[in-house]
Amino acid sequence: MNQESIIQNNIILELNNRGHRLFRSNAGRVKTEQGIWIKLFPKGFPDTCGWHKDTGRFIAIEVKTDKGRLSEGQKRFAKFAETQPILYGVARSVEEALEIIEKG
Repeated sequence: MNQESIIQNNIILELNNRGHRLFRSNAGRVKTEQGIWIKLFPKGFPDTCGWHKDTGRFIAIEVKTDKGRLSEGQKRFAKFAETQPILYGVARSVEEALEIIEKG
């Protein structure tokens, strides 16, 4: 498991332990064993999404390592998120993820 996956799993576990609901969200496409392509979330969609336990607000958190940078698609989503009533941010740790949802 790579470092980003470890951070992501820790964020999901901690937020869910605190009563929020956060799930892994996969973007792009996957090919089934039968050869059928399935479209997932669009490119740039955050790594995790869910809702705030008290307010019900949508949560979208992009997870990065200390050196990780946003792709162009992720930058476009971030700009879009700024115009919406959602809790969005880039987290490089559980603490940063908690800061993002404390806005809710």
